[in-house]
Amino acid sequence: MISRYTLPEMGAVWSERNKVDRLLDVEKAVCEAWATRGVIPADAMEAIRRATCDLARMHEIERETDHDTIAFLRATGETVGDAARYIHLGLTSSDVIDTALALQTVDAADLILKRLDAAIEAVGKQALQHRETLMIGRTHGVHAEPITFGFKLAIWYDELRRSRTRIDAARKSIAVGKISGAVGTHANVPPDLEDDVCAQLGLGVAAVSNQIVQRDRHAEFIGALALLASSLDKFAVEIRHLARTEVRELEEYFDPGNQGSSAMPHKRNPHESERISGLARLVRGYSIPALENVVLWHERDISNSSAERVIFPDVCILIDYMLHLFTDIVDTWVVDETRMMGNLEGTGGAIFSQRAMLALIDAGLDRQTAYKIVQRNAMKAWDDGGHLRDYLKDEPDVTSQLSADQIDELFDYSYHLRHIDVAFQRLGLAIESPVGVSEGDQ
Repeated sequence: MISRYTLPEMGAVWSERNKVDRLLDVEKAVCEAWATRGVIPADAMEAIRRATCDLARMHEIERETDHDTIAFLRATGETVGDAARYIHLGLTSSDVIDTALALQTVDAADLILKRLDAAIEAVGKQALQHRETLMIGRTHGVHAEPITFGFKLAIWYDELRRSRTRIDAARKSIAVGKISGAVGTHANVPPDLEDDVCAQLGLGVAAVSNQIVQRDRHAEFIGALALLASSLDKFAVEIRHLARTEVRELEEYFDPGNQGSSAMPHKRNPHESERISGLARLVRGYSIPALENVVLWHERDISNSSAERVIFPDVCILIDYMLHLFTDIVDTWVVDETRMMGNLEGTGGAIFSQRAMLALIDAGLDRQTAYKIVQRNAMKAWDDGGHLRDYLKDEPDVTSQLSADQIDELFDYSYHLRHIDVAFQRLGLAIESPVGVSEGDQ
């Protein structure tokens, strides 16, 4: 049974309650830093440490002021009394908002990396399980040469690991705060206080900032997630192709209680893979406003803010869900090895054409002559339903160069698989026994 996705963890990161609590974390950390410098007295700090922010009251004030940070500060100040005059000392709104956003994004990135690790593990397990599962490789959607299903998955495994590297790097890039004042010059808040606050919060410090943390960091993060979405889309499209009735080598798990169509009871559709493809379009689309947010006027404008309120929660929640869905698909899919073998043999050995051509070249024929001889016979095998091996044995231009035993050797599947283990070794995937599959073993 496919496990159900629940939102609580990622949804909680981007909830309004958590956003406001993170703003409070930043404001309190700044006050602690001022207190250590003797600016805020001890009794005021006791009240500030107990500060809360009632969301309903904040919304009420925002309707009056049309400024969410002022509403947050006033609603918070009402819970601490006279000590409220020390809150937000020397700061601008973006000091708090951008630093709090970094805290939220780091938490979201950690959840995404956890999901991604599960996906990598699932794909790696399946790659090893099907390391020797023969199937046809396809280029342009047309049969090419033999591969294994595990080899295909090894490529996915490596791609997911690259996504992990990119997301981890983007997490580090965005995990910075700024407490540098209205245009970033530290005119009203010293640089060493910024260092202390960010250290308290577990963040790095933006080495230089104006009113905001620069948005290339944010675009890098969204871009890394968009790349992951495209990889998941690529894998989903492959699953969908392999599930086509004419191919039928792989299909999503279909629970006995499932129904694939309201009209046609026979249908078993790859609807979860299609869902991943559809959601990937949204994630890729969000990379555009993230890139455009890099371009702001002078020391800042606010055109990035409205877009970020949408794209950060949406992208993180979407990727979290897509990774959950993809991992479940991989864990539970049905692989039809018999069908893979049947399709592999569907062109009557024509897929061995390159090896036959190379053997003739090695025997002394020029490349174009060898190509034409093999092509002519391969087309007969493909079109007439015979086998290329038999046609080559009836071809004088071939038998004058190769013996019957030499021709038979050309149709050994293990020839195409003899180096596949190198890919697994390079990836660090454990291998228990070497690949060695011949046509006669199937």
